[in-house]
Amino acid sequence: MLIKLCLLITACTCVSGAVVVTQNPPVLTLSKGQMATLDCNLATITNSAARWYKQIHGGVPQFVLYFHHSNTSPTYGSGYSSPKFNSNHKTKSDYSLIISNVDVDDSAVYYCKTWDSSVSEYVSQ
Repeated sequence: MLIKLCLLITACTCVSGAVVVTQNPPVLTLSKGQMATLDCNLATITNSAARWYKQIHGGVPQFVLYFHHSNTSPTYGSGYSSPKFNSNHKTKSDYSLIISNVDVDDSAVYYCKTWDSSVSEYVSQ
C-alpha cells in the first residue's frame, strides 16, 4: 500500500525584505512502515523554531510539534509524540520532520512555519 505525504511550498514576502520558507520534497510517496523525512528551510531566520502542522483534506491544521535548534527534543501537540514524530536540524535554519513507521493515517499535507521577529508575525503559506 502506498501512502502519500504532501508538503506545501510556503512563501511570504515581508516589508523588511523577502523571507521565503521552503519545504522539500513537495510530495512524498511511501509504503506502509517506511520513514518519512520532510525538510523545511527558514531562509535568513536563524533564531526561531520550526513549527510543524498536519492538515487532513478539508480539516483544520493540527499542531504536530515545535522544535528550536537550542533544544534537545521537540515540544509536541496534543495526540503527537515520540518516537512516531520527531524533528532535528542541520543548521539554525534547516529543520526536518521525521515520521516513523508511516501508515494510512499519516497521509496529509504537512507544513512548517516560523516566527519572523522583523515583522512580528508567523511566516507561513
